[in-house]
Amino acid sequence: MDLYLNGKTAVVTGASQGFGRAITKELAIEGVKVLAIARNKNLLDTLQEEIILAGGVAPVVMVQDLMAPDAPQLIAAAALSNLGQVDILINNAGRSQPVDVVGAADAWQQSMTLDFERPRQLTEQLLPHFMARKQGVILNITSSYELRSINVSAVAKASLVAWSKGLAGQLGQYGIRVNSLQPGLIDTNNIRRFFSGEARAEFAGNEIPLGDFGEPEDIANMAVFLVSPRARYVTGSVVAVDGGMRRYPF
Repeated sequence: MDLYLNGKTAVVTGASQGFGRAITKELAIEGVKVLAIARNKNLLDTLQEEIILAGGVAPVVMVQDLMAPDAPQLIAAAALSNLGQVDILINNAGRSQPVDVVGAADAWQQSMTLDFERPRQLTEQLLPHFMARKQGVILNITSSYELRSINVSAVAKASLVAWSKGLAGQLGQYGIRVNSLQPGLIDTNNIRRFFSGEARAEFAGNEIPLGDFGEPEDIANMAVFLVSPRARYVTGSVVAVDGGMRRYPF
């Protein structure tokens, strides 16, 4: 199926590994020129090499720590400078952050900044560009696994979903779509910290109808569809890719 993405441009945060790496690669294979942002230059360089070998459009890579106070402004400026225009923004960067029921003030501040404030701020930097062109797609990668303990990232991502829905309602008049993608348990470094091979098999057998964790490519396939013109009538939605686990707050 032609997704009509050839010649489009995109910004992807957290692009060097996990979901972001898979999404960037799939977009590039579809003909999208991506500004791929992450902290690790070596991983970004290998991503660029993989995409070129796969026949995709070589991404522009940007080494940038999203926690830097001026990161949203720097990324937006680099996007417009290197891409000319931005058609798609995928806010993907984030990291699971479990905490105790009291204390952990630094962890709360850092995780809320990374998982909510920076996506919001980067989006706001690019919104005038989207609104002036009366087009654009924003996809926020959120969180769906409801842990039996407090996780700051999950709280921040829930805020991201609520904000996304409000944003979608206000931006439809400009032809701008905003959606959220809620991954279930996907086999990434972020999740492997919490599930050994044996624990993974036991959990998946008991809790996931499809019987195993997903792969980053499962997230990428849905993400690329949602930002494509094929999904032109989808906005304000929260799409779960979780093998049927159905543990999500929205």
